[in-house]
Amino acid sequence: MENNLPVNIREYQELAKKALPKMHYDYINGGAEDEHTLRDNIAAYGRILLRPRVLVDVSNIYMSTSLLGYDMPSPIIVAPTGSHKLANPEGEVATARAAASCNSIMVLSFSSSCRIEEVASSCSAIRFYQLYVFKNRDVSATLVRRAESHGFKAIVLTVDTPMLGRREADIRNKMVAPPNENLEGLMSFDDLDSTDGSKLEKYARDMLDPSLSWKDVEWLKSITSLPILLKGIVTAEDARKAVEVGAAGVIVSNHGARQLDYAPATISALEEVVKAVAGAVPVLVDGGVRRGTDVLKALALGARAVMVGRPVLFGLAARGEAGAKHVIEMLNRELELAMALCGCRSVAEVTRDRVVTEGDRLRALL
Repeated sequence: MENNLPVNIREYQELAKKALPKMHYDYINGGAEDEHTLRDNIAAYGRILLRPRVLVDVSNIYMSTSLLGYDMPSPIIVAPTGSHKLANPEGEVATARAAASCNSIMVLSFSSSCRIEEVASSCSAIRFYQLYVFKNRDVSATLVRRAESHGFKAIVLTVDTPMLGRREADIRNKMVAPPNENLEGLMSFDDLDSTDGSKLEKYARDMLDPSLSWKDVEWLKSITSLPILLKGIVTAEDARKAVEVGAAGVIVSNHGARQLDYAPATISALEEVVKAVAGAVPVLVDGGVRRGTDVLKALALGARAVMVGRPVLFGLAARGEAGAKHVIEMLNRELELAMALCGCRSVAEVTRDRVVTEGDRLRALL
């Protein structure tokens, strides 16, 4: 196997599918309802073409950038995804080590199957913490304090989940919510024997707060000095509002297409959000990134950084920590090559004129 490593993300996905029980693969790979947005997150990248410039000296390519004052060797970040122990027994600790060995920022999910403290002590790295606001605000406040005291550098607040999207594969498979050790002693889960649907849905219904609103961002700002990025924004209106309430960054995300089906593909929504934010804060994007060329397209459309979720889990499921690390390295190498072949020597040179979008093609016809 080791001599015969996967050469791209798609091959890692195939290996992950073989390695995992169907219920767990479906949980990782599935989306909401018809999975239209799930497919479109990937397909929308395919509708954007590159405009390479030639005869540029590309003997040195600089992929480095910065986010919230932290230097990064490349604009690729590990997105928050839950329950890594479903993919590999070492869980988020393995993912954290993989990210750290690539000097990539990792966003630890609230739904981590490893404790915040365990991940923090596993290796030194810049890490952010992803949070939900619960019906019981004290639970959220406690998690923020723990993340802060263990050196996490920012809070990523997920704002697209007042309730859980309808993930039909999980309902069909009767997917059980994996134990969340970070909540031990904070809330009880005795009553998770729902008969219909996924136990995951019941768990979410009991915890998530459908009254979540902009004033809760103010509340979060009042309890932490860490910068807060809002994840789950896909419109100009919400992007402007995010800047008004003092968000330190905006993440264009549709929750990996797991929430509202027929929400726009994130790469299609990116430019609208970038224009609305008008440089006030960095804009990140996640969802559907499977190639270095995808990262290049996102940068050209104004993203400061790109978050990668499922591919890292595919690597983890296929080959553990080494697989997760290889996925990050592979995307970095693909990005470096794409930049060279497009004549971009640094991320600053990955400008809007390097891509042609569907909108551009339509405007050209008018």
